[in-house]
Amino acid sequence: MIKNERQYRITKKQAACFLQTLELLRQQPAEAGIVHPLVAQAREDALRSQLADLEEQLQEYEALKAGSFDLDALNGVAELPSILIKARIALGLRHKDLAERLGLKEQQIQRYEATDYATASLTRINEVANALRMESNKPAQTPNSHS
Repeated sequence: MIKNERQYRITKKQAACFLQTLELLRQQPAEAGIVHPLVAQAREDALRSQLADLEEQLQEYEALKAGSFDLDALNGVAELPSILIKARIALGLRHKDLAERLGLKEQQIQRYEATDYATASLTRINEVANALRMESNKPAQTPNSHS
């Protein structure tokens, strides 16, 4: 994610370099058997992929600079504590289970939830969210499974 004008300028220059390199590759003959065609194709694909990533970041930053941002997305932040608690419950995890996944004591998870994660750092909240995305103890449901 581009966070400021300096990063924007650097990313724009990088994208231009990738584009120029791709153009040079198109103009050169097949390197007269020096490079295997699969290697040459892999190199070009890698350059295209990197260029696409940079262009996506540039477009996102330009859209944000133009004022395109859904402020309603900020409501999700206020709902995050209850979402974490609901996810834990839906996964069938006890406080102890989540604590074990995080390498914490059960009482710490209880305190976090009692205060709606008010004392948890953003890093810790991210760790909790990641821990809740792990496999649950419940069997996976498949679209074709019939109960």
